Amino acid sequence: MAPEESAEAAPLLRSFERRFLAARALRSFPWQSLEEKLRDSSGSELLLDILQKTVKHPLCVKHPPSMKYAWSFLSELIRKHEAIHTEPLDELYEALAEILTAEEPTRCHRSYLLPSGNSVTLSESTAIISHGTTGLVTWNAALYLAEWAMENPAGFAHRTVLELGSGAGLTGLAICKMCRPRAYVFSDCHSHVLEQLQGNVLLNGLSLEPNVTADAESPRVTVARVDWDVVTAPQLAAFQPDIVIAADVLYCPETVLSLVGVLQKLSACQKDQRAPDAYVAFTIRNPETCQLFTTELGRAGIPWEEVPRHDQKLFPYEEHSEMAILKLML
Repeated sequence: MAPEESAEAAPLLRSFERRFLAARALRSFPWQSLEEKLRDSSGSELLLDILQKTVKHPLCVKHPPSMKYAWSFLSELIRKHEAIHTEPLDELYEALAEILTAEEPTRCHRSYLLPSGNSVTLSESTAIISHGTTGLVTWNAALYLAEWAMENPAGFAHRTVLELGSGAGLTGLAICKMCRPRAYVFSDCHSHVLEQLQGNVLLNGLSLEPNVTADAESPRVTVARVDWDVVTAPQLAAFQPDIVIAADVLYCPETVLSLVGVLQKLSACQKDQRAPDAYVAFTIRNPETCQLFTTELGRAGIPWEEVPRHDQKLFPYEEHSEMAILKLML
């Protein structure tokens, strides 16, 4: 590919790379832009570059997505090529053959590229609901909160962060790698989620050893079981959080009430010290659920304000959706 063609294709390549690494839905890929560029080019360099940025990417080779996903992607890529060029591209068929002969792994992976050039890789469930929980996959508000945190690293630097309902761990791992917290506490209550969380922390090069001294590059990390309905104020105070965060935890009225309850406990245990900052990010799926949350915050005497929106430009989202972050004054 000529230098000027390579420069023109760079945004397209980045888009394919980010979406494939994160295993986004195939419909979200810029297929139309690809078709236009394929019509304007008689060579195969662009498709080979896409292959290197996706299926052959070092992160995917080391931590592969599901075989079914890779097969669907390559099949669509071959269809786009064959619709415009009659000459088959051997490398595409060879890559597909490798997928067809490989065994489906028990876990699939998603990887997210960070501005530093580093990445967060997660082992996740292939099902939205698995083992009776939705916490084994990454949801949009976790991406949104992570982006906001990386735009505001000073709010996390040299501080202890408690995350409620950490799920797969994307937000916390991004903060640990980009925002220099002193300590980070991942928490959830489901045993399978906690097991996966511990694995993802280790997968990303962080330590769970209690005696490891935190430094600017590697915070002290804990994975804790926190059941919002039974945890006590002293137990929460023992984490000594400076900042509390949560993402995509407003999915039903029962959860909203439990979340407000645990926020009240956090507020109550701060009598002799400065109350932590708290931020809750959520996707506005059901306005009534969001309204319930703000109403219950008012009843609990917890003031709140909406954080100004930021551009969703770093991570590939599954689909466009309205999201918000509330700052709570505990």
